[in-house]
Amino acid sequence: MSRSISIVIPILIAALTVGLWALMNQPSAEPPWPTRIQGYSFSPMRADDDPTKQIFPSISQVDEDLALLQGDTYAVRTYTLEGPMPEVPRLAEGHNLNVSVGAWIDGNKKTNESQLKLLYKVLRQGHRNVVRVFVGNEVILRRELNVDQLGAYLDRIRRVTETPVGTAEPWHIWLKYPELAKHVDFIAVHLLPYWEGVPIDKAVDYSFDRLYEVQKAFPNKEVIIGEVGWPSNGRINGGAEASLANETRFLRRFLARAEHEGYVYYVMEAFDQPWKARVEGAIGSYWGVYDVNRNPKITLTQPVVRIPNWKELAALSVGMAVLLLVLLYRDSSTMSSSGKGFLALVTYAVSTAAVYVVYDYTRQYMTPLTTGVGILLLIGGVGVLVLLSAEAHEWAESLWLKRWRRAFPRRDVPDDWLPLVSLHVPAYNEPPDLLIETLDALAELDYPRLEVLVVDNNTKDPAVWEPVREHCERLNQRLAAAGDKRQLTFRFFHVAPLAGFKAGALNFALRETDPAAEIVAVIDADYVVQPRWLRDLVPAFFDEEVAIVQAPQDYRDGDQNAFKAMCLAEYRGFFHIGMVTRNERNAIIQHGTMTMIRRGPLEDGGWAEWCITEDAELGLRLFERGYKALYIPATYGRGLIPDTFADFKKQRYRWAYGAVRILIAHRRELLGLRRTALTAGQRWHFLAGWLPWFADGFNLLFNFAALAWTVGMVLFPLQVTPPYMSIALVPLVLFGFKMLKSFVLYRRRVDATFRQSIAAGLAGLGLSHTIARATAAGLISGKLAFFRTPKLASAPAVIRALADAREELLLLIAFWLGAFAVMQRDDSGMLDVRVWAAVLLVQAVPYLASLLVSLISAKPKLPASLVGPLAEMRDAPWEPAEDSDRPEAAGTRQEAVPAGSRGRDG
Repeated sequence: MSRSISIVIPILIAALTVGLWALMNQPSAEPPWPTRIQGYSFSPMRADDDPTKQIFPSISQVDEDLALLQGDTYAVRTYTLEGPMPEVPRLAEGHNLNVSVGAWIDGNKKTNESQLKLLYKVLRQGHRNVVRVFVGNEVILRRELNVDQLGAYLDRIRRVTETPVGTAEPWHIWLKYPELAKHVDFIAVHLLPYWEGVPIDKAVDYSFDRLYEVQKAFPNKEVIIGEVGWPSNGRINGGAEASLANETRFLRRFLARAEHEGYVYYVMEAFDQPWKARVEGAIGSYWGVYDVNRNPKITLTQPVVRIPNWKELAALSVGMAVLLLVLLYRDSSTMSSSGKGFLALVTYAVSTAAVYVVYDYTRQYMTPLTTGVGILLLIGGVGVLVLLSAEAHEWAESLWLKRWRRAFPRRDVPDDWLPLVSLHVPAYNEPPDLLIETLDALAELDYPRLEVLVVDNNTKDPAVWEPVREHCERLNQRLAAAGDKRQLTFRFFHVAPLAGFKAGALNFALRETDPAAEIVAVIDADYVVQPRWLRDLVPAFFDEEVAIVQAPQDYRDGDQNAFKAMCLAEYRGFFHIGMVTRNERNAIIQHGTMTMIRRGPLEDGGWAEWCITEDAELGLRLFERGYKALYIPATYGRGLIPDTFADFKKQRYRWAYGAVRILIAHRRELLGLRRTALTAGQRWHFLAGWLPWFADGFNLLFNFAALAWTVGMVLFPLQVTPPYMSIALVPLVLFGFKMLKSFVLYRRRVDATFRQSIAAGLAGLGLSHTIARATAAGLISGKLAFFRTPKLASAPAVIRALADAREELLLLIAFWLGAFAVMQRDDSGMLDVRVWAAVLLVQAVPYLASLLVSLISAKPKLPASLVGPLAEMRDAPWEPAEDSDRPEAAGTRQEAVPAGSRGRDG
């Protein structure tokens, strides 16, 4: 049944995907293209031509273009007399084409005179196919000349020719400057509703209404349509979308009406002009009826479809989704049909979006720059695809499991069965009262055979470590005097110098361990353990393949203030969600506290002193050798949360940096290039599980690129437009998906309230920049670069908080200023500009979170009640073995609880 569901669900969603593609590409019947249109705007530039650089097509190429248009149009309109353009009337005669000759007029008097001289020369040649003369194009619109100045040029030409002379402007310019009509024989109106943001379904009526206005204003002048068109690619302007389908719809509708009403018009334009991207923006390239390679873009009679090759794209998106699902459905026998359906839905959506983004990007004319950017975007897109798949997989496994496969019911066993445990407590410069509290709790452990080794390494002040040594002696004396039946001793070592940091101290303790000890346990110096920790969990080692038994890190001062309550909520997410799902595939991340290790495997290699996260490295190394680990999601000990945001960041920096160094050191093993006992599931969790941290690192690169792009948009508004909107939307979608996932899982798996979920999300976001820096540093250097200790310790708390988040504050300001500056552009009303501003604001959210968390940490009197108390992890959550695989027995909102537990502690 499960296998059939795994097949049926993807098929149903595949059908839904294809159906959506079909729905979005319903053909629409449009009027047919006229057999022969009135005229084209004619610029014969090829892909490599650029008149701004004086690079023009050859005369033979111009002639080829005119030959292509022969029979399709009655006339062509030119705009300039540069390069080969004076030859157009002569060449057009040979193809039975009329010509409206244009001279380019701007604010440069010298070039204007040159254009007029060339125009005189063309007119004197007496070509009978020259039917109109255009002096200037949108000169008033560009504000390069005033009406009187342009009128003087027009009057000069009118005096030397009997051919009708005019100029071309948008409809509103003629209405605003009616005195211009006194200088022309005809009025040429530009009707380009795309630039006015008119939706496609209203564009034809809107254009004719504007035309009628001009005719009404100038009843004694001939009014022609100098340009009419719609771009086939580019930006969304208000309600106007640039697309090939819309270009086809608009032109076929407009031309049918224009032919019926008998207007003279020139379609804007015959051929796409990529060079215009440098002066008009990317949209200027795509107004042609033919593309730059002279291939027709527009269907003349067939129904119009939004994406003509949508069937191929739909098939590709389904194929990609199936391949992803094959990977995600591996080892998914315990996932419910709801979880599999969710995974299929996300996978098909992501694959479809990926296919469309690539399709949309490749519709532009590719240059070396856009090709290079496209390759980088493709690489980033693959990363996003994998990240979203990994996030969705964790989401599905956390919410929709039918049963847990690695349940561990509690077993009470006779004392004689329990082996000697050597418990190691490494310490460096720890407050003696803190460590004494930890030792007192260890003295209360309900375990028959135990030694406690305290290793103080490199603490210089005897006043710090001597009280601890004395307390160990007192504990031994107290146990002896009380006649305690347990085999329990405390041994203290002060070692200086000792290399290797914590790993060095643990290796020293390992060398001093009682030869009879079979299990080594480790806790941090600030942890207060519960009496049944060892008694409840040591029986897991009765399975000879188990080398690690891990209990979660938990904290006892989360109710101290609002900052620590936020941190506690953030920590809980990993230990309630990530570690639980990892445990299902024997792929947990070992932690250096509340952990137990079988001594034999530990001694074979010891703790890695080269690695700042020696605990996680040891766990992976043991997995490579085929050992098992168990994670028991129940609190058996609690430590202390960092007091400040700066310390909170240092801790996470160390974790992220260490993870990167581990992945680099074990890359061959994780990628299967070196034979080990690692399973596919273990490789998946170690690679995909740390992927979000790498994503933060790449996001930092994206942020710098986004800021650089924004500067370009502000300084060079014509040349630098917003990134393709389909690409710009990716960070917004990714951010929204991650936030929704985090919120849902916190509510369901951590059983957090709305406020606690928001607090946890805020604390997690506040670490994004720290993690990004750590991953970058880990990729570059093998030596940990610690954060500089703040130098403002005596400054007011708010100043210290700002200093602790100074980098984040600077980036926050940069993004806010960037979003504000972008919205000052003349085209700020266009959708892609607004989307890009939204992207900048969203990218600023983690930096804002850092600032807020730092400011909250500077207010230690803010009560924890602002966040609210988190539900406790049950101290003894075990159920009888026969109920361990029945998650529905838990009686809570969550569907499955590992290790047979009841309550809220997934």
